Amino acid sequence: MPLDDRAVLWRETGVFLKKHSQQHFGFPCPQCNYVCQDMQHAFQNCEENSLLLGFLESMNIIFGTCNDHDDGIMLIVDQLRFRTLWLLLALGAESRRDIVPGAVEYALPFSSLEDVLEIDRQLKELEREKFGADKPPINLVVVGAGYCGVELAATLAERLGDRGKVQIVDVSPDICTSAPAGNREAAYKVLSSRGVELIMGVFASAIKKSTSNESGFTPHYPYSLELKPANKTSKQPRDSSITLMADMVFWTVGSKPVLPPEIEGNGSRPFPVNGRGQVEVDDTLRVKGYPRVFAIGDSTYLRNTSNQPLPATAQVAFQESDYCGWNLWAAINNQPLLPFRYQNLGEMMTLGRNDAAVTVSFVDGVTLEGSLGHAARKLAYLYRLPTNEHRVKVGLSWFVKSAVDTLASVQDTLTKLASNPT
Repeated sequence: MPLDDRAVLWRETGVFLKKHSQQHFGFPCPQCNYVCQDMQHAFQNCEENSLLLGFLESMNIIFGTCNDHDDGIMLIVDQLRFRTLWLLLALGAESRRDIVPGAVEYALPFSSLEDVLEIDRQLKELEREKFGADKPPINLVVVGAGYCGVELAATLAERLGDRGKVQIVDVSPDICTSAPAGNREAAYKVLSSRGVELIMGVFASAIKKSTSNESGFTPHYPYSLELKPANKTSKQPRDSSITLMADMVFWTVGSKPVLPPEIEGNGSRPFPVNGRGQVEVDDTLRVKGYPRVFAIGDSTYLRNTSNQPLPATAQVAFQESDYCGWNLWAAINNQPLLPFRYQNLGEMMTLGRNDAAVTVSFVDGVTLEGSLGHAARKLAYLYRLPTNEHRVKVGLSWFVKSAVDTLASVQDTLTKLASNPT
C-alpha cells in the first residue's frame, strides 16, 4: 500500500505530536523501541495501534476538510501529506537566551537531555584542563535562582568540592521565590554548606569573551559576565556594574514554547497564542476556536479556578495528560468532556547526588530533606512511572548506580587513609 494511502488510514484515530528531544525525532514503532526514524517503517509496523504517536522535527499545519465532511487537519511533513480529524500538541518549551547580549554564544542552556550531556562534556574537559595544584580554581556562574538554577548550582558545587566555586546571580532578592518555605530553607542549607555564593538583586546585562589586554596578559577565565543592580533601592548606583569572571556560564532563566514556525510568528498564527507564544486552551484543554485540537504542557496557557496562570511544571503537564486522554476519547465518542482541575500535590527538588527536599501539600509545615528527601523523591518518581516494567528497570538502574557510587566513595576514603597514615 502506498505510504500516502497508509497515512490517510489514520485520519479517524488522530495524530499525536510530541517533541522527543532537542535533536532526535522519530515515529512509534514496536520493532524500533518506539522511536523509529523511518516514517514508512513506522507506519508498516503500527497498523494495530489505535493512535499514531508522531515525533516531528518540523511541520506545516494546514486546516482543511477531510473527505468533504467534518473539519480536519492536514499535516505536511517533509513533503508528505497526511490527514487527521484529531490533533494533540505537546511540544514543551526550551531555554530563551536571546534576551541578553552574548548569552546565545557563550552561555549554556539547561532545559533538555542534550543540554545536560553537553554540560557534562565541557565540565570534564575543564576538569582535565585545570587538574593540578598549580592551576587556578574553577569558577562557574549560574544565571537564575529558580528551581532549575538552584538544583544545578547545588549539583555543580557538590561535583567541584574544593576545586572551585559556584556563584548564582538573579534579579530577585531571594532564591526559589515560588517554592514552599521548607524547600527554600533546605536549599539555603545545602548551598551554604557547599560554599555557593549568592549574588541577588542584579541582572545580567551582557556576557563577553575575555580577551588579552594591550600588554598581552591573558585572563585565567574565558568569560566575563556583566551585572547591574535590578532596582533603584540598591546600595549601588543604577548605572554601576559588577563583572564576574567565569570558566562556564549556565543559563536557567526565561523559556519559550517549542512551536512550529507557522505558529510562532511570521504573520501566520493558525492557533491563538498569548504574548509569551503559548497556545491558549480552554478548561477542557482544547485550543480555543479549534474543538478538534488539544494541547498540553509548557507550550500552553491555562488559568486555574482562581484565575491564576498554571505554572509550567512537569506536575501540571502530567495531570493534564490524564484529562486530555479522557477528553480526546470523549470527543471522538461524543461524550461530555471534563474540565481540567489542577491539584497541587507538593513540590520536590534535587540538591545533589543524595540530597533533596520534598514538601507535600496535604501536610502543612512538613519538609523531608537530605537523604530522607532523596529517598522520598525517588519513590515518588517510581510511583508515577507508567508500568511495573518501567519501575523495575529504573529501580534496578538506581540501585546499581548507588552501589557503584558507594564503592567508589569507600575506595577514595581508603586511598586517602593509606596515603596519610598519621
